[in-house]
Amino acid sequence: MANIEKLVEELGKLSIIEAAELVKKLEEAWGVSAAAPVAVAASGAAPAATEAVEEKTEFDVVIKEAGPKKIEVIKAIRQLTNLGLGEAKTMAETAGGVVMAQVGKDAANDAKKKLEEAGATVVLQ
Repeated sequence: MANIEKLVEELGKLSIIEAAELVKKLEEAWGVSAAAPVAVAASGAAPAATEAVEEKTEFDVVIKEAGPKKIEVIKAIRQLTNLGLGEAKTMAETAGGVVMAQVGKDAANDAKKKLEEAGATVVLQ
């Protein structure tokens, strides 16, 4: 079986003219027409893109770095979660630690603000 990722990468390097030529050759080789599937794919892609934007209502609050004020960050983590001191310390020291998972936008932004005020580098995913 062909490496799909490699094919996608190689096809992404084609110019518009080369891609059009490829489509013609594939149509001839397989005896099909790409016109109908492209129209269906284009019309089907718009709702999917809209849904993807609308779906993002839950976020993960992730610590990238505790920063210089680690004790303040640990305190903030304990305020936001039900973790004990040892667990909060481990989370603060672990890059990529998820402080809160699948929370609403407002809660995620509030947690991010509190952690950043404590000195941590935080991202919402």
